[in-house]
Amino acid sequence: DGKIYDAYVIYPKNHTSEANFVEYFVYQIMPDILENKCGYTLCIYGRDMYPGEDAASAIEKMQKSRRLIILLTHQLINSKEDAYDQHIALYNALIQNDTKVILLEMETIGTYGKLQESLRFIIKQQGTIKWKEEHTVHPQSPNSKFWKQVRYHMPLARRPS
Repeated sequence: DGKIYDAYVIYPKNHTSEANFVEYFVYQIMPDILENKCGYTLCIYGRDMYPGEDAASAIEKMQKSRRLIILLTHQLINSKEDAYDQHIALYNALIQNDTKVILLEMETIGTYGKLQESLRFIIKQQGTIKWKEEHTVHPQSPNSKFWKQVRYHMPLARRPS
């Protein structure tokens, strides 16, 4: 299908205390579960793309991804700097209809009124997957309810070799 990545990950990139966990999740937990244990390939800003890399190459990497994973946090919702990535990605997903979106609600958002209309539309269509792993015994188990829901929305994985 011409795609390089199984998923492109959008997350808040500001360094605040709540962002520390989100970054840990993005750089440690997600790759461990989805890449190492499930055989997916992820495109993660800061690992597969670099700060200052031009927006065109980011858009190209989004378009070469089968899924778009957006980590919903209050910080992401209120961020102006992450808005451009989101707008382009959601445009590709909704208008060109070539990428499915997976929304991971990393903290309780409450009312979705502050979200951009395209995100509210996706939530109304398919909902979000809520991160409640602190309540589970093994938050990094690919068999937890959270990861099973994520994998359900992902394309078929190639098994890790």
